Amino acid sequence: MHDFDPILLEVLWNRLISIVNEQATALMNASFTTVVREAGDLSAGVFDTEGNMLAQAVTGTPGHINTMATAVRHFLKAYPLETLHPGDSLITNNPWLTSGHLHDLTVVTPIFYQEEPIGLFANTCHAMDIGGRTLGADAREVYEEGLAIPIMKLYDRGKPNADLLAIIRENVRVPEPVIGDIIAQVAGNEVGGQKLIEFMEEYKFTSLAPLSRAIIETSEAAMRAAIREIPDGTYRHQIMVDGFDDPIRIQIAITVQGDEMLIDYAGTSPQCDRGINVVFNYTHAYTTYPVKCAVSPHVPNNEGSFRPVKVTAPEGCILNAQRPAAVGARHIIGHFLSCAVFGALSQVIPERVIADGSAGLWNTQVHGEDENGKPFVYVFFSAGGMGARPTADGLSATAFPSGIHGVPAEIIENVSPLVMLCRELIQDSGGPGKFRGGCGQRMTLKVRSRKPIVHSCMYDRIKFPALGFCGGKEGRRGDLYLSDGTRPHPKKKYLLMPGQEVTLELPGGGGFYPPTEREIERVVEDVRNGLVSVAAAEQEYGVVLDPVTLTVDEEKTAQRRKKA
Repeated sequence: MHDFDPILLEVLWNRLISIVNEQATALMNASFTTVVREAGDLSAGVFDTEGNMLAQAVTGTPGHINTMATAVRHFLKAYPLETLHPGDSLITNNPWLTSGHLHDLTVVTPIFYQEEPIGLFANTCHAMDIGGRTLGADAREVYEEGLAIPIMKLYDRGKPNADLLAIIRENVRVPEPVIGDIIAQVAGNEVGGQKLIEFMEEYKFTSLAPLSRAIIETSEAAMRAAIREIPDGTYRHQIMVDGFDDPIRIQIAITVQGDEMLIDYAGTSPQCDRGINVVFNYTHAYTTYPVKCAVSPHVPNNEGSFRPVKVTAPEGCILNAQRPAAVGARHIIGHFLSCAVFGALSQVIPERVIADGSAGLWNTQVHGEDENGKPFVYVFFSAGGMGARPTADGLSATAFPSGIHGVPAEIIENVSPLVMLCRELIQDSGGPGKFRGGCGQRMTLKVRSRKPIVHSCMYDRIKFPALGFCGGKEGRRGDLYLSDGTRPHPKKKYLLMPGQEVTLELPGGGGFYPPTEREIERVVEDVRNGLVSVAAAEQEYGVVLDPVTLTVDEEKTAQRRKKA
């Protein structure tokens, strides 16, 4: 298969991973925005000269890294390696070629060693602003959503494309952090390139091709072996998502045939006239990721691990939306694909999946004038509860499948005019089960401003809760309301008035296995920690507690659990 013994291959492989981690760290340290440096809404990876991804940084989201894994080939088609030079960098935010919406900028940098191209470094970052209507779900066409940048040169032999940067600067509300992050993206790639050259010199390599072939073949073989362990058959599942105004149906069929897995979304709702549509590249990314989590989590993510998994979705469905569909909030639907994948696989490998979680990130974007009359744009991401696992509770206020970090309230208040009056876990929001779903969180916000500001909502699971698995119960649904009692549309923009407060209640994750199988001591611990109420302990878990001392009434508890 290759000329590397297993130990050496592992050493070289991990060295590549350390290199891309340095690439990502350099990018984050140079970033101008909390979106990148605090939340980690980025990806970084190294590719061979054919555009195959060899290694990815630990930091990053599937929606970035798994889309970038296919996007680099589009860059090479537009700019073949033989036409590029040291100091070149390329850029695009084409949703259909990269990560699904205009706010994500992908930068690709070829690396040369001894005057020959040896590979490429790429990264994708979420820009604070890209013009248009600002980030949101209520656009009708992609043309409304911001500035579109085709695949083109960002740097030419070390010289920045001043015309492109000027166009970007004139089209965004906050040019300094946007341009600053773009330059940080180039810097991150350059750090990765320097470390790769050091690696090549240390091991006296003149080409990455033999190592690339070994990595890809080893990963593909391991992934195929893992798929073979699953019984052949077709496993189907359906989930419902809130949608914009009307519910969205996601229909999935996973067919296991020997060492290959075929995943089809036929029967899924058609694309709509709002910005929640998903491009196929993003659908592929958020399908292959949960498959890998369940089937072969220990195999590093690269070109080889993708090859045994085939994904299809009918053109024109909401998971394969065609231009000029609006796609700004594509994550609202795309992040739910993990629930569809795990729901189907729970029929055959229930011990290797997790129950439904809050899934889609709750993205909060605001823009307007701060208390000093200065224009501002700010976005932060927050998460509800993860679904319970077959061996452990779900994590509270934790993003899955995106992996985005929550930004501390102190940092949000320091870099924006937002004030966070409340941030707490919501009692009884995690789905009851032997293993409880993660809790959602409650946040109350207002803005230091003399004028109304625009709040762009991108929220889901307000209509349809996270489902429990194998006897576990559903999590609590989300909610959104203002201090005057009105409820804004969860996917539209509205004006938040000075002094007005808005409360976001994020949903909880589903439970796993029947709640009356949960250990009594763990129920008591949840009550003491404020995660479960005394009433829910009795009603859902069959554990009767003294409301003052929280001691267990063992006789009544035994009777309640016997009746369950």
